[in-house]
Amino acid sequence: MSSTVHGTAGEDRSEFTREENRAIRRRSWRLLLSLLAPLKWQVVLVASVVVAQTGVRVLGPALIGLGIDSALPAVLDRADWGPAWFVGTAYIVTALGGAALLAWYDMLAARVTQNVLLDLRTRVFRHTQRLSLEFHETYTSGRIISRQTSDLDTIRELLNGGLNQLVHGVLYGAFTFIALALVDWRSSLVLVAAFVPLALLMRWFYVNSQRAYRVSRVVSAKLIVKFVETMTGIRAGKAFRTEPRNEVEFGGLAKEYREVNMRSIRLFGTFEPGLMAISACAIGAVVLWGGVRVTTGEFTAGLLLSAVLYVRNFFSPLQEVAMFLNSFQAASAALEKVSGVLEEELTVPDPVRPVRLEEARGHLRFDRVTFGYASGRTILPSFDLDIPAGQTVALVGTTGAGKSTLAKLLSRFYDPTAGSVTLDGIDLRELDGRDLRRAIVMVTQEAYLFSGTVADNIALGRPDATLDEIKEAARAVGADAFIETLPDGYDTDVNKRGGRVSAGQRQLISFARAFLADPAVLILDEATASLDIPSERMIQDALQTLLADRTAIIIAHRLSTVAIADRVLVMEQGRIVEDDTPDALIAGTGRFAQLHAAWKGSLV
Repeated sequence: MSSTVHGTAGEDRSEFTREENRAIRRRSWRLLLSLLAPLKWQVVLVASVVVAQTGVRVLGPALIGLGIDSALPAVLDRADWGPAWFVGTAYIVTALGGAALLAWYDMLAARVTQNVLLDLRTRVFRHTQRLSLEFHETYTSGRIISRQTSDLDTIRELLNGGLNQLVHGVLYGAFTFIALALVDWRSSLVLVAAFVPLALLMRWFYVNSQRAYRVSRVVSAKLIVKFVETMTGIRAGKAFRTEPRNEVEFGGLAKEYREVNMRSIRLFGTFEPGLMAISACAIGAVVLWGGVRVTTGEFTAGLLLSAVLYVRNFFSPLQEVAMFLNSFQAASAALEKVSGVLEEELTVPDPVRPVRLEEARGHLRFDRVTFGYASGRTILPSFDLDIPAGQTVALVGTTGAGKSTLAKLLSRFYDPTAGSVTLDGIDLRELDGRDLRRAIVMVTQEAYLFSGTVADNIALGRPDATLDEIKEAARAVGADAFIETLPDGYDTDVNKRGGRVSAGQRQLISFARAFLADPAVLILDEATASLDIPSERMIQDALQTLLADRTAIIIAHRLSTVAIADRVLVMEQGRIVEDDTPDALIAGTGRFAQLHAAWKGSLV
């Protein structure tokens, strides 16, 4: 699917063809242009200011030469200070004007950069939130964090300082060459001759730094992924004593990242001396040739000094251009990855003409549904199921039978490959997303709590709920008792991922959250797995009351939870092999009766 194609974009382009690499670059530049398009007039103003500032800076050497050739003789020969005052004043004005324009440019460029980053950061967050569950199950959280942090920081560095270096370097070099040609066209020929080795050096540096920085971004992403995964799974790591292995793996990645960075540093260490050598040869040639012409009277000392200053100034910004190439390579690789995420298509798209369903009854139907994940294996082959409104259905079966897949299709985390899933006769693919989320709520085994208070977490589906409504929901599932014992009761901060409460307590909070949302369809996917027996019994008592007027799908391995169901479906390999009431199936000799007998035996 698309996620497996686009998700790799920018990660390892060595596997791509030349045409695919061009397509990735075009995609990256389209993204950058789309970010700059709303700011086009600000960009025009920035460009105008930098051109003016560069032009003013170039006047300095010419004014110095004019002062030596004209103003100084006027003072010495005729005691005429007029030309000296004029040249001195002009030099001060250009210096102050250049500084003022540079300060203005810095402010304008920073504003453009921050606006671009705000737009880009918001786009990445908004798009990754809207992407289907399939993307998030295949694209690791570490890589997503890398896109939002280190990659955007790299792009910021390019826009903040890199473009400044490029524009100043290129413009200043061009203006300097023009000024040198006007002052002494013969000296400009030296720069023309020096351009050949200079172009070869710049080309060599560009190609090699491009490779080095692409590798650098890949290794950097791996380093972040390893760190995030290690810290996220710290409990499992400590339980299985994986610290030594993690240290070895992370140390290997850190060393690889160091070597990649050292390769980039060595490239610059070769480039800078090469640039200095070409610059020194060019200046030496101008001094030698100009000195000979001064002795013959063809050239003046002031013009020679101006020419030498212009040649020196021509080469000095080229180091800034090289620094830009460094920033550009890193930012280009980062932009490729970010644009790859933004190119991801929704495998569960919003309906073009959404159908509203203000009050859902909860009638569910699977009509000849076929579904398989990206791996290609078909989980549900031509599946049919009808669940009347208000019925509580329990799904049981071995792992991999397709129970959780049914729940994901009902929640529209995925769409069926063929057939349809309907709620009250409306295909979920056509149902308005707001009505769907209000009508169908799933509670999973992973009771995720967000940073904030207990009350905030219970009110997640109904942020406008009153505190009394929140407490009523908590009491209904038996969560009120432990919440009241917390330091600040319902105002207690649960800390990161609910670290202040136990696993069973987190599950009770998630139940209260679901019940407060008051959906027409409630899906419990192994939702009682984290509860102890007393807590589970308390939940079962609450469920019998709270599920009376709604459709419920209960997926459970604990068969004690199944007892409250009106109907039990036993699934095997994506098909329903038994369908009846719990008592009827227990009294029989089928698969459920065997599972029930084995479960009772495990309790003895």
